[in-house]
Amino acid sequence: MASKEHVCHNYVFLKPEEASFIELIRLLFSSDVEKRSFINCSEEEGCKRRKLERRWLIFVSIVVQWMFLFFRTPMARTGGTVNKFLNLVASNGGLFALFKMWLKGKVAKADSLSTRSVLGNLDRRVELDDNIKPGNTRYKGALSMMAAKMSYENQVLIKTIVTDHWKMKFVGFYNFWNGYQRRDSTQAFLFQDTTSDPNLIVVAFRGTNPFDADAWRTDFDISWCEFAGLGKTHSGFMKALGMQPNRSWPLEQETQEVNAAEQLPHQFAYYKIRKILMDLMQENKNAKFILTGHSLGGALAVLFAAVLAMHDYEEKYAWLMGRLEGVYTFGQPRVGDENFAVFMREKLKNYGVKYMRYVYSNDMVPRIPYDDKTLLFKHFGPSLYFSSCYKGKVLEEEPNKNYFNVFWFIPKCLNALWELIRSFILPLIRGAEYKESWFMRMLRVVGLVIPGLAAHAPQDYVNITRLGSLPSLAHVQKRIPLVNNSKVD
Repeated sequence: MASKEHVCHNYVFLKPEEASFIELIRLLFSSDVEKRSFINCSEEEGCKRRKLERRWLIFVSIVVQWMFLFFRTPMARTGGTVNKFLNLVASNGGLFALFKMWLKGKVAKADSLSTRSVLGNLDRRVELDDNIKPGNTRYKGALSMMAAKMSYENQVLIKTIVTDHWKMKFVGFYNFWNGYQRRDSTQAFLFQDTTSDPNLIVVAFRGTNPFDADAWRTDFDISWCEFAGLGKTHSGFMKALGMQPNRSWPLEQETQEVNAAEQLPHQFAYYKIRKILMDLMQENKNAKFILTGHSLGGALAVLFAAVLAMHDYEEKYAWLMGRLEGVYTFGQPRVGDENFAVFMREKLKNYGVKYMRYVYSNDMVPRIPYDDKTLLFKHFGPSLYFSSCYKGKVLEEEPNKNYFNVFWFIPKCLNALWELIRSFILPLIRGAEYKESWFMRMLRVVGLVIPGLAAHAPQDYVNITRLGSLPSLAHVQKRIPLVNNSKVD
């Protein structure tokens, strides 16, 4: 059974499926939050009377989640159609070539090795940068971002890229169960970099699929849960990682729901990945491992480290925590409050774990959920911030930390225009591998209206790990776990 320390003793969960329009309107005009059936609070939290700004944020969160619930099926169908079309175009050599093949009745169909995800079609690069070798201070960041990007692809393609292109050992690709959504909602893959010394195990979590309504709901859900000693964390991300349906993180998995197709217990991400890592580390006593992810995948990477650190009173898990070399995230949203930040800074410092949080330009996702007195979400550790010219700085927080600021709108639009122009200039300067797809350029056009949207795509995050300049990166890596609301000197 889970101990008291493992149970979420203080929480606020939103249930948009149970919210009626009348109830939602009443929320805005009455501070008696406990009367709203779609808000589930702990006794400790007590659904206290809330000020209007707090109720307004709950209102917005529910409405946005309603939209994703309503458009869940259309989004999935649209995503399937768009993905099929993009892969047909790529398999036939481009739009014009596809039209010619169609006229001849010889359209080539994409197979599992040529099929890419929507994000994979934005940036089709799969090779590692030959100029960045193991031992280079850029290496682990560049490898982590490529792994995070590849996590969006199908298992056959990932395995082929890891073994045939990267010449590394593929460990496995996994679908993990979400006990709250009651479906497989989380994906990750593991591989072993045998070119580095000591060998490096990489765990890459998949981020948000652009056409997955449930994944977007998780991003916009402001529900939270609090664990003793850990602080408040984003409950949607915790559920995706494998928090047990009784709102707990027991030392060992307790829920044994059976997968009907395989007649085996469902796999929860944290527990399954932890077991795989324990087995791999026992086989190779000198190996280290890193956690990585883009977007939602970055949030899962950070929370995996947090839950493992929460379990470090068990000797074998403290030992495993000691084998964690670093956490590398790209476009990661906020995942916890200030107490969580304090907990993580202390744990990462004690274990000597590097935390490398990359943020590109006006990317909107690292700037949500809001960091203010109402929501209390905080980043911990500095931002490795890169401008649209790929110039890096180490900052306490990325500029315009909450994104929705009217004074930043025009500068962000001008920056998005520059990014579109740059997409034509960069390959002339840096070479063909930096030529952007027509689909990526279309997204940059959309970014003129919604600045920060295109900035979240993997394209620029791959570029900053290869082209970005960051003063004294080795010094930054040593200092990051020690930073506590102070500048890196």
